[in-house]
Amino acid sequence: MFAAQRHSLLVPYEGSFDVRKAATGPPKAKTDWKKLLAAEAEALGDAQHRLYADGRYALLLVFQALDAGGKDGTIRHVFAGVNPTGLHVTSFKQPSQTELAHDFLWRTTPHLPERGSVAIFNRSYYEEVLVVRVHPELLEAQRLPRPPSATFWDDRLRAIADHERHLAEQGTIILKFWLNVSKSEQGKRLLERIDEPKKNWKFNPGDLDERERWDDYLDAYQEALRATSRPWAPWYAVPADDKHYLRWQVATLVNDALRQLDVGFPPATATQAVLKKARTRLLAERD
Repeated sequence: MFAAQRHSLLVPYEGSFDVRKAATGPPKAKTDWKKLLAAEAEALGDAQHRLYADGRYALLLVFQALDAGGKDGTIRHVFAGVNPTGLHVTSFKQPSQTELAHDFLWRTTPHLPERGSVAIFNRSYYEEVLVVRVHPELLEAQRLPRPPSATFWDDRLRAIADHERHLAEQGTIILKFWLNVSKSEQGKRLLERIDEPKKNWKFNPGDLDERERWDDYLDAYQEALRATSRPWAPWYAVPADDKHYLRWQVATLVNDALRQLDVGFPPATATQAVLKKARTRLLAERD
């Protein structure tokens, strides 16, 4: 089973992670992160090709962030070089009535990656222990059989951890990224959505109401990351104030994980004699 390597951005497994001490900006040394990203994105395209050809592993990437954290842009730039036939991106927004009628993990299951492919969750089942935890009134729409108990949120986090371990045991490589944007940078990006006409469509007045619950969200993230960061399904707290650094870091982490796998192009099913004969037939068509 996959196990993450040590990394400075890896959320510890023993429950000591403090969201308020996690960095939101890159190292002070000036680096051309955009140029470094181009190389990593190209390498990622090659790695996905090998993953597809090998066909034994699946890759699930989970992105979570507060509003304006940079999820969409990161996904777009990091995976620009990946063959779209082997990539599936799903954005999970407000659940439908059908989804609410099932258990909270049900809605993401149909979108899990097949072996050989990559699935990206832009938000995920973690919304059920983040947004819903900050707004417990949303539980009313889920028509649960009994009122939430004192261990309700711990039980949901345990269910998520069990779910991810099961997937990992079946060959799914799970990497989870919390894009850690500062409150000041978020405010700047929200203002851009108001002041720049081409970004007006992104602005949602409700984002300001959620911004007022900043500390509540940080508390919810801390509990979720502490409870579910595991070697087989690690969380990375990635500084998100600098978008170029963020994207490079995500691409590097994904490539590092894929290098751990013993994947490559499978041997030819045909013998050399058969290949030689086929080549001769094709060349004969030119005559």
